[in-house]
Amino acid sequence: MSKALFLDRDGTLILDKTYLADPAGVELIPGVAAGLQRARTLGYKLFLFTNQSGIGRGYHTMDDTLRVNSRMEEMLGLGSPLFAGVCIAPEAPGQPVVYRKPSPRFILEKLEQHRLDPAQCWMVGDSAADLGAGLAAHVNVAALCTGKVDPRTLPEVTTHGIPVFPSFAEFAATLT
Repeated sequence: MSKALFLDRDGTLILDKTYLADPAGVELIPGVAAGLQRARTLGYKLFLFTNQSGIGRGYHTMDDTLRVNSRMEEMLGLGSPLFAGVCIAPEAPGQPVVYRKPSPRFILEKLEQHRLDPAQCWMVGDSAADLGAGLAAHVNVAALCTGKVDPRTLPEVTTHGIPVFPSFAEFAATLT
């Protein structure tokens, strides 16, 4: 069995710019590249798990999102492919849920497919949906203060004792 990080994109790895469709708008959150490199060095597989309701709402396309992701990987400078798997959930609220967080479906599929040990896996994000997906998949969960919401105000953090970190870099520094 191996270990992995399931990572939200907006507000976790890059600045959250609502419905980002233009790769020129990608801005890395400071310390993310070094934190991802540390995680890889420690043997963590990396998975990107992002809700992109702008697709379902018709604000942008899947191709736009793929270009944004590609630009993010390029800016990280850690080689491509960086992620062992990517899930882009295009559903808008109110549409039937396939992968949209807090659904744990993507995490559960990757746990089985890659023979990952849930006790050594983390869902890392900045929103209630991110935390909910990790809790539902029964993996460790970490909340970051780099998004639009202070995760310390989320009931999931208090109820489940989820650790809160100022940034991904500070979270990555705790990995073993």
